Amino acid sequence: MLYNEYMPKSHPVLITVKRLVLVLAGAVLMALNINTFVSQGNLIPGGFTGLALLIQKICLQYGSLHVPFSILLFILNSVPAVICFKFVGKKFTAYSCLMILVCGLLTDWMPQAKITVLIINAIRLQDTLLSAVFGGILNAVATALCLYADASGGGTDFIAIIISEKYRMDSWNQIFAGNCIILAVAAFLFSLDRALYSIIFQYVTTVSISVLYKGYQQKTLFVITDKPDEISALIYRMTNHGATTFEGLGKYENAKRVMLYSVVAANEVDHLIKGIKEIDYAAFINIIKTEQLNGRFYIRPKD
Repeated sequence: MLYNEYMPKSHPVLITVKRLVLVLAGAVLMALNINTFVSQGNLIPGGFTGLALLIQKICLQYGSLHVPFSILLFILNSVPAVICFKFVGKKFTAYSCLMILVCGLLTDWMPQAKITVLIINAIRLQDTLLSAVFGGILNAVATALCLYADASGGGTDFIAIIISEKYRMDSWNQIFAGNCIILAVAAFLFSLDRALYSIIFQYVTTVSISVLYKGYQQKTLFVITDKPDEISALIYRMTNHGATTFEGLGKYENAKRVMLYSVVAANEVDHLIKGIKEIDYAAFINIIKTEQLNGRFYIRPKD
């Protein structure tokens, strides 16, 4: 089958190892980012991570009370984790909770360890704008690693995943709007300029995630071919999505043509094109980004 040729299945053990490595790498990068770019720029990164840092700052400044970041992060993520466990998947939630656990503990531990202190001091920027930009990129990389492991960074990522699963739309812009509320509170209580820099941080994160991860984006395919039956069968085998045919007249040669219409996940397009070209090298393929999708659409299970 062409499905096995172009989209080979990995061994379950290798998949588990891959997911663990990606989640742990994401957790380490996230904790490092909090202790370097976020801390040095005095930024509020948004999401539940930013909310935990904001609460920590409020407790320290207005109550002279130091609350561990990890405790706040665990408490804030408890309810979304239960909801995600019910509506998204057990393994997805378990790997996400692992990411939250490791990230929280490492964030509190790194400033105390001599080895990581050297790294933190080496990554020291005096320019807050640079901290916001590169911190946002690093934050996006950490989040994307978790998403590629079929997990998340928790908090608003949980919410984004639930929205994306239910409505099949890229919801990161909506999450960005919600994060602005957190930043507005930070601006009111602390510093307006730091809140504005934090908006830059969050915007860079949102744009970078959209570029790095396309799992919740869809693409519309228009395929003009002389082998519609074989290609429609290929689309179903590789993506579990159907195709609709339209008959038309190609005016260049005045010959009858058949066009296939199908909507697939964006991360399936490259493999699909290879399979189509194997069947019909002369096939004409037009790919369009799908902004929003309503109706029956197959969602590949996470667990």
